[in-house]
Parts: sequence; structure tokens; C-alpha cells
Amino acid sequence: MTTLRITEIPDEKPVRMPVDLPADLHRDLVTYAALVSQNGQPVDPTRLVPHMIRGFIASDRAFAKLKRARAKQIVSRET
Repeated sequence: MTTLRITEIPDEKPVRMPVDLPADLHRDLVTYAALVSQNGQPVDPTRLVPHMIRGFIASDRAFAKLKRARAKQIVSRET
């Protein structure tokens, strides 16, 4: 069986950020939540979004490189 990348949702304090999704993306999100829910606990599709975004950002090597470069610039300005 194929393993999903998100298997459980940690409890974290959220920051509200309204987002409009295309209908097809919403359907996929609902389907993904249903598949995650097969592990025992029902999962609200909206709780998946932050984890999917986190995974996307974490896998973006160009973003990580630019983020490190920016952090170095900030540190060098402070010293």
C-alpha cells in the first residue's frame, strides 16, 4: 500500500489566513483527508493545508538557499 506523506496532524496554535481554493483542489483536499482518516481519527481537510504548505516549502531548495542568504545578510548588518 502507498504511504501518505501526512499521517497525523499535530496540535498547534494557528494564525488565521483565509484562502480561496479552486474547486478541483478542494475536492482533492477532501479526498486526501478521507484517506488520512482511514488511519483511525477523522481529519478536517482544512487542517491538512498548513502541513502541505510546510512540506512544499521544505522541499523547495531554491527557497532554502535564498532564505539562508537573507539570514546571513541580516546577521551581517547587525554586527
